[in-house]
Amino acid sequence: MGLDVPVPDFSTLSRRGAGLSIPEESKDQRACPIKLVVDSTGLKIFGEGEWLQNKHKTKSKRKSWRKLHLGLDLTTGDIVCSDLTKDDVGDPTALPELLDQIDAPVSRFLADGAYDGDPTSDLLVDRFGEALEIVIPPPITAVLSLDAARDPTPRDKHIAEIRDKGRLAWQVSSGYNHRSRGEAQIGRWKMVIGPKLKARNFPNQKTEARIGTNILNKMNGLGRAKYEAVA
Repeated sequence: MGLDVPVPDFSTLSRRGAGLSIPEESKDQRACPIKLVVDSTGLKIFGEGEWLQNKHKTKSKRKSWRKLHLGLDLTTGDIVCSDLTKDDVGDPTALPELLDQIDAPVSRFLADGAYDGDPTSDLLVDRFGEALEIVIPPPITAVLSLDAARDPTPRDKHIAEIRDKGRLAWQVSSGYNHRSRGEAQIGRWKMVIGPKLKARNFPNQKTEARIGTNILNKMNGLGRAKYEAVA
């Protein structure tokens, strides 16, 4: 096009990445509370082991990963919270910092069995109130609480329904199947943004992940498919 556009080299981008401040997107007044689904996935990083493998044609002993945590609003399709952690951080451990990013009421929370347990339930109720509907599948070995006959908890009700109707029927009745949209968002990330992180150090990788979140939300704001039942 005949344009003289200066393009910074990788070293400049890397040096500025750690201190890059990404502005918060303007949020319209929400018409209804968030229906939040949370999931995580691994992203490959190009570490020392991969560098030695490429240079000396040796086999790396351990692959390096980072863990990407995403929270999706089922109503709008936006990523309302995200975080990048090291691969030894469990999903429940990363949850508090994810919830810190949400400044709106949440009416429903969906996640896989990794989040099952009292610490997660107590955290969610403390943040969003007793009216929050928590949909987390209990493990096969789950047992009812001691006070389940007189005052069953939501988890007790899930366990009882699974025993009576089966796990697949519970997934339909509880709406747990909608969690697949969180998995679809992760697939979308890896197709559009990519399955690898290009930055070398952890602070820059966190910045790179925040940029990826903004990109997907911007694409979602430009328009998304609508689905209607025809029969």
